[in-house]
Amino acid sequence: KYSNRRLYDTDESRYITLEELADRVRSGTDVRVVDAKTNADLTQQTLTQIILESRGAGKLLPVPLLTQLIRMEEEDLAQFLGSYMGWALELYFQAKRGASQLQPYVPFAGVPFQATNALARMFGNFGPWGFPGFAPPGGPAQVAPPARGSRPAPMPEPEPEPEDFDDEPPPDDEDEEGDPQSELAALRAQLEALEKTLRKKPR
Repeated sequence: KYSNRRLYDTDESRYITLEELADRVRSGTDVRVVDAKTNADLTQQTLTQIILESRGAGKLLPVPLLTQLIRMEEEDLAQFLGSYMGWALELYFQAKRGASQLQPYVPFAGVPFQATNALARMFGNFGPWGFPGFAPPGGPAQVAPPARGSRPAPMPEPEPEPEDFDDEPPPDDEDEEGDPQSELAALRAQLEALEKTLRKKPR
């Protein structure tokens, strides 16, 4: 769009190309582009030009998406590009940093998400980042298998149960109730005495 515009580097006091400016940005340098005549800030337009030309972003964006972006209201488009894309980009960088840190331990951590769908199902029983022993929030915790050569932890000895005096059998009440044979003999003696008394009565 600005083919006749030249970029002058005030730090090195020389003219630079658009690709050189892109290299400065990639290296972590913050740049600011200002029109030398009007003093207008052209940073946003210049960086957008770098993305569309040097990275080929125009070919990466599908036509339906470009059509929807053109049809969006200016306020909605600014909110979408400023808020949503910034949040999505930060989330992407966080996931990428986490995957790179776990790469030595989890070989599939750096594989693109489209290629890990089958792997995700295969390792579905594993916790975050593929480590066993971790459970998702609200899920049951999993126990990691013991390492080879390690001795199993000794089982704790059960504590002796306290004596419960309430479980003792009740005392034998036979002494209090008496012997049934003795009671039967006494009853027979009473019957015999009553029979003798009836025989002695005059007729």
